[in-house]
Amino acid sequence: MPSDGFTPAFTPVEINYLRDERILEIIWDDGVQTRLGAELLRVESPSAEVQGHHPSEKKIIAGRRHVGIIDIVPVGNYAVRITFDDLHDSGLFSWQYLRELHDNQDKLWNDYLAALKARGLSRDPTKR
Repeated sequence: MPSDGFTPAFTPVEINYLRDERILEIIWDDGVQTRLGAELLRVESPSAEVQGHHPSEKKIIAGRRHVGIIDIVPVGNYAVRITFDDLHDSGLFSWQYLRELHDNQDKLWNDYLAALKARGLSRDPTKR
């Protein structure tokens, strides 16, 4: 289904947080299953605090290897607000954004690892 810019092309039919694995699992209405790690969700949060107001302002968030999710709250019929255990909760994860994370997960993760390395940062909390 083509998107009109307001209606998401895909919507979740089920969202589960697998606490022990720190994985957000989404089953979409087209049958696709998404598994997104809490760390990836945290470092790619759509909040202005992480993304900035321009692509050049994006922050590299280090030290989040063990981050978990403590709450997931629906926002209307288009998004969820995720509260992470580091208390970050200012990003709204729209269905469209979650699907983009699904589609680009490998590239985003590899770019994140490269950015950490280039800045001498670590995923580990004690080695920022």
